[in-house]
Amino acid sequence: MNESSAPATSRPTLRLLPGHDKRAASGHPWVYSNEIAMDAAAKALPPGSLVALTTANGKTLGTASFNPHTLIAARFLSRDAATRIDRAFFATRLERALTLRHRLYPEPYYRLIHAEADGLPGIILDRFGDVLSCQINTAGMALLEEEFLAACRDVLNPRAIVLRNDTAARGLEGLAGEDRVAVGEVAPPVEIVENGARFAIDPLGGQKTGWFYDQRENRHLASRFASGGRVLDAYCFGGGFGILAALAGAEQVLAVDRSDTALKLAARSAELNGVGARCRFAKGDAFDELERLHGQGERFDLVIADPPAFARSKKDLGPALRGYRKLARLSASLVAKGGTLFIASCSHQVETEAFAEAVRRGLQDAQRDGRIIATTGAAPDHPVHPFLPESAYLKAQLVALD
Repeated sequence: MNESSAPATSRPTLRLLPGHDKRAASGHPWVYSNEIAMDAAAKALPPGSLVALTTANGKTLGTASFNPHTLIAARFLSRDAATRIDRAFFATRLERALTLRHRLYPEPYYRLIHAEADGLPGIILDRFGDVLSCQINTAGMALLEEEFLAACRDVLNPRAIVLRNDTAARGLEGLAGEDRVAVGEVAPPVEIVENGARFAIDPLGGQKTGWFYDQRENRHLASRFASGGRVLDAYCFGGGFGILAALAGAEQVLAVDRSDTALKLAARSAELNGVGARCRFAKGDAFDELERLHGQGERFDLVIADPPAFARSKKDLGPALRGYRKLARLSASLVAKGGTLFIASCSHQVETEAFAEAVRRGLQDAQRDGRIIATTGAAPDHPVHPFLPESAYLKAQLVALD
């Protein structure tokens, strides 16, 4: 038996400091290191240990994984201190998440576990049919990996489970990075279906888990403005926006990315959907390509700018906002009169209001007027924990330009 899944009676108990327990008691899923009585025994606990948390006066708060070396020191797994964290526990959480996704999507292609919001802090799990792609980002979940994977097999019976444990978050937890097939075998590419389109993805070598389900609804929304027009997808990745635009009737799609691997998969997906003749995939830096296309007098009826995160930490916030302003300016300058701009940020450090202001200034710099048609976020298979509004990382605007 894994030590982390030992009976609740054997878990160490940690007390929160007087006056520092109200947030946790009210439902917040995290406890910070400066809120815990960090005595010698607490500091000596191995990273990822399961602990019982109590208020300063001894009232039970629940079961959490604990890392004495991180700012977010404890992450709640259950509000019942007697809960056994084992294979059955994970299966129950998976089944609950599965019930929700079945209500959202008829086919098995979605994010199944979105960390705290699905009751499993530190775990991201994307489902690509019978292949699962997982990120385990905390020391607590790393110790429970065996039980979690066993529960995945019980509930989902996958052909393969890929671990994409290469995130920066693991470094903060004292964990090494790794990418491996933990269960079964998989030979990329794997085919998925989204918005009725087929996409070839690489769960082993693609970015993050291999696909960005968070933009699913936004891709559908943007595609409604593509019919009969020219479309530019400035950060195309696997072709999600551009290919759906072509399927919606775009006459031409130019998709740009700096990754050869992403471009090859996108081109393959275009062929899968019978729109290869109307899609052109070009390698290049998005900012450079936007500048070049503007210099050539190019104009597009729909421009999509969905970049990777510009702000990885708080110190990046200023440069990131300047980057979004520049991106909005360059993108808007390429939109034909009466056309549409879709622009997004997946930087969780950038708040929605700050992003909107950066876009507004970019439009002003481009001397473009317009109307915001929609302000959106991530697809509903990326739920937000009520006490973690900052986890609503994705923000986007669809703007009709005069």
